[in-house]
Amino acid sequence: MAGQVDALYFFLIAVSAFFAILIAALIVIFGIRYRRRSADATGVDVHPSMALEAAWIGIPTLIAMVMFFWGASLYFSMFRPPAETLDVYVVGKQWMWKFQHAEGRREIDELHVPTGRAIRLTMTSEDVIHSLYLPEFRIKRDVLPGRYTSLWFTATRPGRYHLFCSEYCGTKHSGMIGTVIVMRPAEYQEWLAGPGAGVSVAAAGQTLFTNLACISCHRSDGTGRGPALDALFGKPVKLSSGQEITADEAYIRESILNPGAKVVAGYQPIMPTFQGLVNEEQLRQLIEYVKTLGAEKASQPVAPEAAPAAAAPPGGGAPPASKPK
Repeated sequence: MAGQVDALYFFLIAVSAFFAILIAALIVIFGIRYRRRSADATGVDVHPSMALEAAWIGIPTLIAMVMFFWGASLYFSMFRPPAETLDVYVVGKQWMWKFQHAEGRREIDELHVPTGRAIRLTMTSEDVIHSLYLPEFRIKRDVLPGRYTSLWFTATRPGRYHLFCSEYCGTKHSGMIGTVIVMRPAEYQEWLAGPGAGVSVAAAGQTLFTNLACISCHRSDGTGRGPALDALFGKPVKLSSGQEITADEAYIRESILNPGAKVVAGYQPIMPTFQGLVNEEQLRQLIEYVKTLGAEKASQPVAPEAAPAAAAPPGGGAPPASKPK
């Protein structure tokens, strides 16, 4: 996006400079040409030109609309990632950036990415508001506690690039910095499979789903005390209040931490809260696991009685078997 952002920025600067110079020059020219030449000189009536009036209203309006639509188009492009992306999960914490690749590789204050691939960062904060800023890529997005925000980019040239927190977040805010390391695709794959490669985020979520006894209530055959979760993600969910919402990441997260907020129609609000039992990274793992459940069935119609909806996705109606580390 850097080239597109720079092009718009330079256009704004050029238009501003052009009119600033034009207006200043006209002030000087008119001041000299129409000055009072003698003490008894009087002015003459000047009849306005409708063509001139229309021009200095129409031309600036047209230029302003070009700026607006150009900026709006760029804004939508920056906030709408393409369908195929490499996902990286980000947790901001006083005072560090924690990154986890979907394949399981973890990093702190460093982010390795390949060239030529769209990278989507799904971000949240463990404490206060942070803001992830990549100046060379011309992108920045706030990272908020209690919700997810996302940011995407495509790196085009290998190298090392600065990463900052641009939102004052405490006494060591200035030290909350990092590096984006852009690698050629082959080098990135080699790094990804190198030392430190762990289990995927979804696989870690599956283990956590079992350890927390979520599987005892959210059974795939629909016989549990909680709704089945197969092919849940992205589907409409009918609530006991009559409202219908989409099962997105925010909904699944809320259902884990505050299961009574949105109860699925036909089920009782018996699921306990997991607030304080799972941290942000574990929440991300559970959500990614839920997204994989029944993925192969996602394109098939689901009967109403087996509709994939969740009053509280990972958790079930039973309390957790053990507290995760």
